[in-house]
Amino acid sequence: MVEPAEPVRAGYRRSAGTPRAEAKRRELLERVTDDLAANGLVDFSLRRAARAAGSTHKVLLYHFASVDDLLTQAIVALRERRIGNAIAVASNGPAGRSLADRVRSIWPVLLSPESGLRVLDQAIGLSMYDPARYRDLGREASAQYLPVLLSLCPPQWAEQRKYEVAQLILATMRGLLIDWLTTGETVGSEVALVRALEREEAIDRM
Repeated sequence: MVEPAEPVRAGYRRSAGTPRAEAKRRELLERVTDDLAANGLVDFSLRRAARAAGSTHKVLLYHFASVDDLLTQAIVALRERRIGNAIAVASNGPAGRSLADRVRSIWPVLLSPESGLRVLDQAIGLSMYDPARYRDLGREASAQYLPVLLSLCPPQWAEQRKYEVAQLILATMRGLLIDWLTTGETVGSEVALVRALEREEAIDRM
């Protein structure tokens, strides 16, 4: 479990947002994000984050409002890494690739140990276990993934159609990834989604 939130003590203040302070904040956040990717969320605390960042909890609370603020920003950063890797793979290959082909190509990226899958799954679990404290961990996930999935849809599709298909991809992939985490089975786990997308795209050729 993640340790209880540690309150901001008197005398601590957030960074004023100067370029130097922002650069330091990004450096600290990157180190904490690396720690999360390697060690997960279990027993995450301000003390552990400070060790990972090579700093002190006072410095962290100067740049971040609380341990929960730091955790949320680190989870967002980890998702951004994952999304960036997926986009790079989906963008490779010949122009005009189908949506189904692009989704198929990013599946191995999502399953790779470097993707932070288990950490991000733990984050969604926290948002369900303690929504009052961790609601944003779940909301941010959809906010980050949906624009990317929308961009993969064929440009000639109506916006509503893109949104519906992107929602289908997001919901299905979440379910498939949870199934993989619990069963360890990966062979063919994405086939049903790919087939559904192929049928959706076939409508344009009818």
